[in-house]
Amino acid sequence: MAFRFRTLAPIAAVGILALAGCASDSEPASSGDPDTSAEDTLGTADDPVQLGVVGASDPYWAVYEEAVEAEGIELDIVDFTEYTQPNPALSQGELDINQFQHIQYLADYNVSAGDDLQPIGATAIYPLGLYSEKYDSVEDIPDGETVVVPNDTVNQARGLLVLQSAGLIALEDGGSSFSSLDDIVEDDSRVEVEALDAAITVTSLPDVAAAIVNNDFLDNADLTSDDAIAADDPSDPSALPYVNIFAVRADDVDNEVLNRLVEIYQSNQDVLDGVQEASGGTAVFATTPVDELQASLVEVEEAVEANQ
Repeated sequence: MAFRFRTLAPIAAVGILALAGCASDSEPASSGDPDTSAEDTLGTADDPVQLGVVGASDPYWAVYEEAVEAEGIELDIVDFTEYTQPNPALSQGELDINQFQHIQYLADYNVSAGDDLQPIGATAIYPLGLYSEKYDSVEDIPDGETVVVPNDTVNQARGLLVLQSAGLIALEDGGSSFSSLDDIVEDDSRVEVEALDAAITVTSLPDVAAAIVNNDFLDNADLTSDDAIAADDPSDPSALPYVNIFAVRADDVDNEVLNRLVEIYQSNQDVLDGVQEASGGTAVFATTPVDELQASLVEVEEAVEANQ
């Protein structure tokens, strides 16, 4: 079976999204049968499920597509180049479902965009690590050196908390999942911190003391979780907002085809093995009940609103 996926670069995605309102999956199918809905045809050859991801070149997506289609569900994997793209694409009907983000990221998006995308299944929590090509431990990093973190709101805050727990910086009021560079207490911090796009923090390693690197980019850089000189703890109950999820439009939370995609991902060992390999051995798999995911989303959204 040939693996297929589409890549939407930023400019192309904007053009496609402008047209997406004309053909939402929630609209009746144009089959001439008044009793036939898009939900009835979703996953067929005429209406394959559109799944948005970031990093479709990871080999496990090909394994996943084969597993899904073995269940009689037609699937197209749509690859995006930036984290900011899959949620608007889902909201506007270009996608049926996406899988690239954790609850904290989704909450931030929903509040800022006035949207109501919802989780329908968990995948894994990935500890966020600090990596260095120059130093073997945090203690070895000299004062005044530069460390980089991702520049997106959610991963930047999480990265700053890692740096604080490692003793490299101090944050106002102990920090939170909403901390930014402005919250760094310079007089109590050992290093300078800069923010870069999450995709290039890893390529900055030769030029800086250390970098927070999202797990998506470890494999291509020949890094594993064992190379991290600091990381957060995925077993902590407070880590629930950082569990990665499948997300859909609110009207589709009970869609049987989309929920079956979640079940296949969670139960197929070949897929899970591939995810683990691509994550550099960092994935901590989760099958958190959907009601707990949705309750966490509500809680984080309220916190986001309170911090605006």
